[in-house]
Formats: sequence, structure tokens, C-alpha cells
Amino acid sequence: MGLVEHQVAAFLLFLLTGMGAGQRVVTIQKGPLYRVLGSHVTLWCKVSGYQGPAEQTFQWSIYLPSASEREVQIISTADPSFPYAIYTQRVRAQEIYVERVQGDAVLLHITELQDRDAGEYECHTPNTDGRYFGSYSAKTNLTVIADTLSVSMGPQDLIHTEGDAMELTCKVSRSTAQHTHLSVGWYCLRGEHRAEILTLSKDFVVMPGPAYAQRFLAGNVRLDKVGSTSYKLSIAAVEPSDQGQLYCEAAEWIEDPDGTWKDISRKQSERTSLVVTPQDQDLCVGIAATKSNPSEGDTLRLNCTLEAQRSDSRHFQVAWLLNSTEVARIDPRGLLVWKKEYEKRASLGQLHAFKQSNTVYILTIHEVGLEDSGAYHCSVLEVKAPGNFQSIQTNLSSALRINVKPIGLGLHATLISRTATVSYMQSFELICRMSASRPVEELLLSVGWLFQPKPPTDGYQELVHVLPDGTVSWGRAQPRFQGKAQLMKAGAFSRLHIHSAVAGHAGTYQCKVGVWRTLQGQPTVSFTSNAVGINVVPPESKLRVATRENSMEVAGGADASIECRMELPLNNSQLAVSWYYLPPPPEDANPLLIVRASHSGLLEYGAEFSSPTQKSRFLSQRVSRHVFQLRILSASSGDQGQYCCAAEEWCWLEGGWHGLGERWSGRTRLLLKLPESELHLEKANHSILARYGQEVTLGCLLKSTLPPAVRLSATWFHRKEDGHERPLLTLNHDGAIESLQKGLVGRLQLRRPTAGDLSLTLASVQEDDAGTYHCQVQEWQQQGNKDKWELQTWALSGYTQLTTTPPETTVLSRICSSPSLLNFILCLPLVLILLLALAGFCWCFISRKRKKGTIRGDQLMELQGAGGIKQT
Repeated sequence: MGLVEHQVAAFLLFLLTGMGAGQRVVTIQKGPLYRVLGSHVTLWCKVSGYQGPAEQTFQWSIYLPSASEREVQIISTADPSFPYAIYTQRVRAQEIYVERVQGDAVLLHITELQDRDAGEYECHTPNTDGRYFGSYSAKTNLTVIADTLSVSMGPQDLIHTEGDAMELTCKVSRSTAQHTHLSVGWYCLRGEHRAEILTLSKDFVVMPGPAYAQRFLAGNVRLDKVGSTSYKLSIAAVEPSDQGQLYCEAAEWIEDPDGTWKDISRKQSERTSLVVTPQDQDLCVGIAATKSNPSEGDTLRLNCTLEAQRSDSRHFQVAWLLNSTEVARIDPRGLLVWKKEYEKRASLGQLHAFKQSNTVYILTIHEVGLEDSGAYHCSVLEVKAPGNFQSIQTNLSSALRINVKPIGLGLHATLISRTATVSYMQSFELICRMSASRPVEELLLSVGWLFQPKPPTDGYQELVHVLPDGTVSWGRAQPRFQGKAQLMKAGAFSRLHIHSAVAGHAGTYQCKVGVWRTLQGQPTVSFTSNAVGINVVPPESKLRVATRENSMEVAGGADASIECRMELPLNNSQLAVSWYYLPPPPEDANPLLIVRASHSGLLEYGAEFSSPTQKSRFLSQRVSRHVFQLRILSASSGDQGQYCCAAEEWCWLEGGWHGLGERWSGRTRLLLKLPESELHLEKANHSILARYGQEVTLGCLLKSTLPPAVRLSATWFHRKEDGHERPLLTLNHDGAIESLQKGLVGRLQLRRPTAGDLSLTLASVQEDDAGTYHCQVQEWQQQGNKDKWELQTWALSGYTQLTTTPPETTVLSRICSSPSLLNFILCLPLVLILLLALAGFCWCFISRKRKKGTIRGDQLMELQGAGGIKQT
């Protein structure tokens, strides 16, 4: 059992024991855990005592040793965007994944452990309870250690006679710092079957494999540890069943904190080839043929002969091989088995094989073909009994070379087409011309048509096959051509006619011709023609759209209708119509999508026209069969510009709707008639320089006084350097304010809309705010009905040019941004004061010392004068 299987078994045991219900408890595999670099590691996690759905969400994170307080998200069972960038690629590649054992238990898999995977792992389950009660996460430590396990045994090629003694030595060592145990096992590999010989377990117990149990108990097979690193396998008497590839396998085990042992590394040695020669190997095998150079269509008989003592009482399995590939075999009970690729020929009577006696076995091939050429062998296996296939000995005959001579028919096929490109629903024909050295009419011919779609998939597919007796069989490609393909054959020509071609018929075609000796079996010779490509051109749209340029002028606040006229084909096609807006200069600005009505009737608004206000003002309508209309309700100055439509015809083709290409209309320029304005707005232009993060106010002041029955509406516009103008904020005449740009919500504010001051305050200026700003103010007056307000006049303010720059860097800001420089400046005065105090103290001390010396000298002089004592 491997590393992952041990961990899964331990986890399932834990699940069976369970935990009692109550408060939520998250349990994780107990650490610290030590795992080897490059190994497949699993960590289990379980939650109990929860409420809510039976399938709980699990989130795995890690706290790396280099940043033990920082959580790094690895993977979640519910959120694909949960992993941090360093784990995203490994999660997508399934190098890290979560296996759900049951609804409340999972296993975290790391398929190839890396050094950076070491750290503290956290398993978290989001709350699904009615309240927070219990623990919602648990942690464990994982340490990544080097793989120091070493397993070696020099490869050898050994040949022993049955009954010989044999010894093999394997060296196993490791230098892991942690306390670990080793297990060492010896194995014999025969083909794909691995037989266990002996294993020294991690608990120092020697255990034999099932096939070696009796020989181990009898002392004929031993495993001994020699020295500190060597493990010796001893076989007192080898048997034929010991033949194969021998190797040793070692595993390093560590005990986890929960008391279970885990194999953290497993390695195999090089392999030693062992051949055991039976003591009684007297079997000889021969092969012979009736003809070594048969012609196509002839009959070939291959005889396998055995020579052995007491052959009548022995049991053999015989197989015929062609170029080392088995054709057929007869087992000791006389049961004949054909290989799959020969089953069809055997069912048609072209192949026969039987056991003539215990020493003679015959294979007959009727109507040999070129594919039957090659080197033939007979392989014989001797077994103990018909029901016991334990091998006693095997032997292989020498090679018998068979060369099948082709019949010189000069077969040839040429494929032609009158056209390589056809229109959609047009018919086309392919002609296969056949020729041979003999008249084609005298030959039994089969014709197959091959097709490879465009673009190519997995090679040519058979479309249809016609046998010499006229039987027609359809191939894999037939569904594409159902009801549309017609075959005709006349003399040396075979025609494939395709009616009403569609896109699925585009591709490459070939014809394959075969010559048959009889109406049964297989063709003796075949030839494949050249390839011919057919391209199917999709239908062309018959839609025509008016392209004349127009202009129209409407009064401000009135509705505008822009028409898109077209001529439609008389068919069942559908139309998709898109309306576009081109702002005023620059003229080369990209058109902005207003609204698109799909062929199925769905409406899709462009990004600049997706607000509720814009959607309610711009309406796409179909007025008649030939006329579509864009209605603009309450047109304002911001709506001025050019409008056009793009129409696309959609047709139902091959089970789905397909677009046939767009047709663009001419442009319609929309202008607004300006009523004589009685609104007096500040018209002066201004320039403002603002640094990032500052707050600016953009002026829009009404100079005149408004009558009480009048209301104002206003819209602020921002034009960037690329020339595109967009509305920012609208004040409706009912006092409602609507922000038209989601990214600016919270940064825009009108100063005093009720007092005629419609200035706009822009908070926290950013780089993208640079450009030109102006406001449009409209005057509304109530007419009769209390709920009806009509636009009377409108006016534009002056323009304000806003330039944005990064914050200025001053000396003070530089000082404040550098902690070391700030600390230096703050500490410098204190240091200077201390130095001055120290200098003053030193000066006072020196002065006092000098003064004392002068006084002492004077006193000595006085004594000399009085007593005659000399100064010394």
C-alpha cells in the first residue's frame, strides 16, 4: 500500500469513529507532519456538530514560516477564485486539489510536494449555523524534508540451471534526521505480473509472498540483513517459476503524532534478469511451408512440428507468429483462438488452423495477399497439465520468410471534379476513373469513397463502399450526406453526386479501388486515387440598406426619430439591427453602440447608454417591414451628433441560425434648434490646476432670478483629450439627482441647486479627471396639468479646463517621508546642547585648576621671604 493509500485509510478510520453532535468542531490531521520532497501528500479535515446543508464548504490556507502571521489562500471547494496567485496555476493543473470523502470531510492532495509547501496549514469551514458556536477552523504543521532514501543493486543477466543456488544483495540506506523505519522487499516481474518473494517489514518481520510461502517455510528462500545497509536474498534451488526480472524495493516509514505509520518514500533498485534452464529441455520446434514465394490469391499452408521424448503424454500450446505478432494459437485442450485482426478473415473461411496430432499443427491461408508477407515462427509452450498453465519450458522455431508476389494488374484510379468551389445548396459531382492493364469490365472491382472534413479531424472517414456484387455499405461519414449522396457506376467510371451542398460537405475526397479474385474475402490489390478538395461558399445576404447621408433639426426637449430603410429578400430570414452614435468632432471617433435588437428580439444596450435614464430615452422600433426607427425622447444638446444603423440578415442553416454579414446605413446628423435663451449663465471660460487628491469646484452660476413657477434641470458634461464627451450627473426638474457614471458615485456633488448655483464639486481628483467641463441648464414651466412640465429654454455655461498633476514634493514632505532624516534633524539640537554643556564644564574645570596653582605658588614665596626657606 502506497503513501496516499495509507493516509486515506487512516482518514476513513477516523470518519468511522466520528464525533458527537453539538457545537461545531473542525478537526484536522494532527501534526507536526514530516513529508518527503516530491512525494504525493494528503491532509484530512472534518467538521462535526454543524447545522445547515450536509455538504459543507472547506477552505485551505497556509501560513509560511517566513510570514507566520500572513494567511495565504490555497484552494476552496466552493470558490474557484479563492487561491492566491502563487497557487492558482497548480490548482488549475490539478497539482493541488480537494477530494470530498463525504459531505463534511475532505482530503487536501498535493501531488508533488515542494519546499515552499512547508508551513502551518489551516482548514476553515464557513458558518452555516444559525449562530456562531464552536470552532470553525483547525491548523496543523507540515515540514518538508529531503528524500535521502537510496536503493541500489548492480544490474545483471543471470542464467541458472534448474536447482542451482542463487544470491542477490541490495544496499539500502537513508540519512533522515527524524526517527524512521525501513522495509525491504524482493520481487519478480514476469511480463505485467509482479510476484512478491520476501519482505522485511518496518516491524522487522520477514513475510513471504503467496507463491513462495511453502519454500520459505522449508528454508529454501531466505532474506538476511548483512551489515548496516545490505539485504541478501538467498534461493537454495532455483525453479523455472523464478525466471523473470528480479529487483528489491525499499520504503521509509515515519510515525505520525496520531500513532499511525506512513511510508514517506519508496524506491526500487535496478533489475536483474534471471533465466532458468529446465534440466529436461529436449523440445525442438520446426516450421515448413508448401510455398515460400506464393502469388496473390494462392493458398499457403504452414506446418509446425514438435520433437520431444514421450510427446504423447506431454501438453503443449502452439502459436503462429508473423513478424513477431501472434496470428493464432491452439491451447493444450485443442481450443483455437484467433487474434482480433484475423477474426474477420477466419469467419470468411480464408484462414484455417487445426491440431493434426500432438506433434503436428497446421495453419492454412487461402487467397494470400501482400499483407501476408513476412517472417513466420512457431512458438511452443509446454505446461504441466491442460488445466494448469504453469510453464515447464518454451521454444521458438527458426524464421521462415514468405514473400507474396503481386499480380501485375497496373491498377490505377484518378479522381476529378468539374469545380472546386460550389455555392451553398448547389450540387456537385466527383468522377473516379479506373484503369488497369486488363479491361476493367473483366475485373471484380470494389469502389470506396473517402472523405476528410474541413478543417481536418482524425484523417479520412469512409463515406460509402460498393462491393463487386453491388452491395452498398455506408461508413462513419454517412450522417453528413444522408439523403444527399447518389452513386452511379458505368464501365470504368464511378460517380458520386452530392445534392444541395452545405458547409458540412466541404473537405477533401478520395476514391479507393480494389480488385477481387472471388466475391468472398478481401481484395487482392487496391489503389487509392489523388485527393480533390471541395469548398462550399456560404450564402450571400440579399439585404440592402439605404446609405444616403441625412441631417435633421429638432427643438430642444422634443422627440427625434431617426430612420433606417432597407430592402429585404423574400425568405424566412430574420434581422438584427444595431444603432450607433458618433459624437461631434473629432470625426474619426469610434461609433458607440446605443442598442442592439438581435434576430430573436433581445435588446442589448451599449455601455454608454446602459443607465435607466438612457434606456428610457433611446428606443429601437420596427415601424414597418422595411423601416426601423430609433426614437430619442426629450432630445438635449448632449444628443447632438451623427447616428447610423447596422443591419444583419440571419438565416436558418443546418439546424441553427447563422449571420450573413452586416450592412451599414448612411449617417444622420442630429442638430438641436436653440430657442431664444432667457437664461443668463456665467459664460466665461476658466482653467484650474489641481493636484491628485484635492477637491475642486467647477462653476455654473445663474445670473438672473427665476419666477416661482419655473424649475431648472441641469446636466454636467466631461470631454476628455480623445474628444469623447460623456454626461456625468443630471439634476431633473423634480429635484432628483442621478449619477450617470458608476465610477464617480460619491465623488460628485451639486453645491446649491435650489439657489441657482449649479456648481459641481469633484472630490479626490484623479489623473483621469483631466479635461473640459461644462453644464447645460434647462428651464421648465408647468402647463395646466400639475404633472406636466414643458421645456421653455436652455443654455450652456462656459468651459472649465481641468489639469491634474501629482502632489508637489517639498523639502518638508521629503523630511517627513524619511524617518532616518527626520530623526537626525530632531536629535541634532540635543546633541549640540550636550556638546556645548560638556565644553563649558571642561573650561570651568581647567580655569579652577589654574587658579589653585597660582595661589599655592604665592604661598610658597611668602614662606621663603619670612623664614629663608628656598622653594623646591
